[in-house]
Order: sequence, then structure tokens, then C-alpha cells
Amino acid sequence: MSGVDAGEAREAELAAEIAEWKRRRHAVILAHNYQVGPVQDVADYVGDSLGLSRQAAATDAEVIVFCGVHFMAETASILSPGKTVLLPDAGAGCSLADTIDAERLRRWKAEHPDAVVVSYVNTTAEVKAESDYCCTSGNALKVVQSIPEDREILFLPDFFLGSWIQKVTGRRMHIWMGECHVHAGIHPERIGAARREHPEAELLVHPECGCTTSVLYFLEDGAIPREAANVVSTEGMVNRARSSPAREFLVATETGILHRMRRDNPDKRFIPVSDGAVCPYMKMITLEKVRDALRDLRVEVRVPKETAARARLSIDRMLAIA
Repeated sequence: MSGVDAGEAREAELAAEIAEWKRRRHAVILAHNYQVGPVQDVADYVGDSLGLSRQAAATDAEVIVFCGVHFMAETASILSPGKTVLLPDAGAGCSLADTIDAERLRRWKAEHPDAVVVSYVNTTAEVKAESDYCCTSGNALKVVQSIPEDREILFLPDFFLGSWIQKVTGRRMHIWMGECHVHAGIHPERIGAARREHPEAELLVHPECGCTTSVLYFLEDGAIPREAANVVSTEGMVNRARSSPAREFLVATETGILHRMRRDNPDKRFIPVSDGAVCPYMKMITLEKVRDALRDLRVEVRVPKETAARARLSIDRMLAIA
């Protein structure tokens, strides 16, 4: 048996084990768009942070296996306090979430006592508990637009997403200087090179990317035709790829999403703007770890009740607006 055949056989064996343990545990598997392909393939639902939050809130499963990163599992635990929420690898963190903590947010709020705090979902439960609204890249614009125009806004922690929203809305915002190291590494010059190599391709850009501001500028300036580029969330990318008449796409986000795009649209071509846009945290979860999490009921993620209650207010506002 060749190495490829052996690998496929092992994946099939693990997928069967996972299906059996999932049945025994009355579990559901949720996976983010950036997870490795085999993990996406065994999941009951694959999506972005907003979609995963909705699934966690709605499921009747007793166990939620969250294939993502730690803050996502925390959000699931907050929304489903009676469920057992498992994160297959406790080390799956987030460089963006690490740029702010509750103490630093409290100091920032003290400098702007009348401001409304909008916290991106890529934050800890403690930070969400200090926030007025939570948001994802898929609904951040709607959240900000729902706030009265005379209110000052503190947006955190992603500088690029906040700058994009500020540009689109013209709102008075203070933006935290945080970034996702993967998205920040997708530079404007790489966008230019990719467009020269694939001039007919439609461009899909995640608003966390370091190239977002330049893409918006070129759209306004007419250097990039409006129909040739979209600044959208990961789920927005998936939907656009499905509905667009384009046959070729340049994708500026973490490369894990390409698996789902190619699987859903086998007749279209998807090209990463940066092959190096790989989040090591998102790639920590494997089929073996999913199987072990179900079998051994580990690693459980729980949020203290008081923190969870305060954080839930900001999350519920997000879901209501979405």
C-alpha cells in the first residue's frame, strides 16, 4: 500500500471511530473554516465564528466538540452552559486575542467613560464581559451601524477590521492596535502581484488583512473594478464563491478555507494570495485529537458563571443584530 493510500485508509478508520464515539456521547462536532480538511470533513457544521456561535446556541447535543481555538470554545460554553464543551487541543490559542486582556480594556474604558465598547469575537470571555457588544467579521459593520451616531466607539482588538469599518461608516471610533499575525502578513504588494498573475480572477479579501485598507483605496480610486473585489468575512467568501459567475478567485485569508471552497465548487479555481497565510493554532487539531476528545471527554472548557453571565450580554446583542 502506498503512503497516500495508507494515509487515506487511516483517515477513514479515524472518521469511523469518531462517528461511533459521537453517537455514544450524543455529540456534535463544530469546525471553523480554517481547520484542516480531514477535520472539516467529519464535522457536522463548518463555518465562521458567527455561524458556529449560532450552532452552539441551538444544538440539543449533550457534548460539543469545538474544532477551532480557545476563545471559540469559551463562546460555545457561554451560550450552552448545560453542555460539555470540548477543545481537542488545549494549546489552540489566538495571537489576536492575546493582544488585549480585561485589565487593559478597563483602563482604556476609563479614558473614554461614555464610549460604547465593541469587542470582536476573537477575545477572551473576560474581555467580552467588559464589552457592550460582541461582533464577528460577518456582522461587525451591522453592529457598529446599530449604535447611535452620536456615541463614541471603542473597537477592539483588530486594527485592520476596525479601520475598514471606520472607513466604510465614517464613525467616530478609537481602534485598538491589535492584529492577527496571519492576516497582517498578507501585504498589499502581494495583492498586486497576484492580480497581475491572474487578471481575470475575482478578489476576495478578509477585513482582518493588512491589505484591506489598500484594497478599499483602489476600489474607491477605480484601480480595482468594484465587481472584481469583495471585502467579506470567511462565510461571505464561501457564499460569494458559490454565487459568483467568476471561474477563478484570489483568496486573501487563512488557507484552510480553500478546502471548503474547492469541495463546494469543484468546477472553479481558488488561488491563495499568500501560501504562507497559515494559522498554526488552527492546525493543531487533528482527527486523532477529535477522537481522543470524544473518547476521553477532554479538554473541557468552562467559563466561570459570573464572567459567563456578563459576557453573554454582549454575545446575545451580537446574535440579535445578526
